[in-house]
Amino acid sequence: MADHQESALTLPSVPASVRTARGHVLAVLTEWGLPAGSELADAVRLIISELATNAVVHTFGRSPDFTVELRLERDELLRVGITDSHPRRPRRLPAAVQQDNGRGLVIIRSLAAEAGGRFSVVPTDSGGKTVWITLPWPTAVR
Repeated sequence: MADHQESALTLPSVPASVRTARGHVLAVLTEWGLPAGSELADAVRLIISELATNAVVHTFGRSPDFTVELRLERDELLRVGITDSHPRRPRRLPAAVQQDNGRGLVIIRSLAAEAGGRFSVVPTDSGGKTVWITLPWPTAVR
């Protein structure tokens, strides 16, 4: 396998793009050798769903699109990111017990930590940000 593989897809900031982002990520991971039903694939699917939903909902129309990025480095690290043009960093919203939203960042951070990964936010040169999740690539796939 190559030392470094990348994939990027830019989508409009509309709710239907969340499903497209999720499908794209799963297709790329499968192409790179990760079984579709693996724990890591399921975790990344949920992480992408949450990050893409945040890019659509919480940019308040200031980001007409978002980009899904995948990077596999030396068959060791998988980096999954969502870039949007809204400058505000993601923040945890208070979630009432019976509320259906407000838990996305908690879910993302928990999934990343369970898989041995990290969460980070990097500002872009254009004033937006990329939310990155870095995860170890499973040895069985190598």
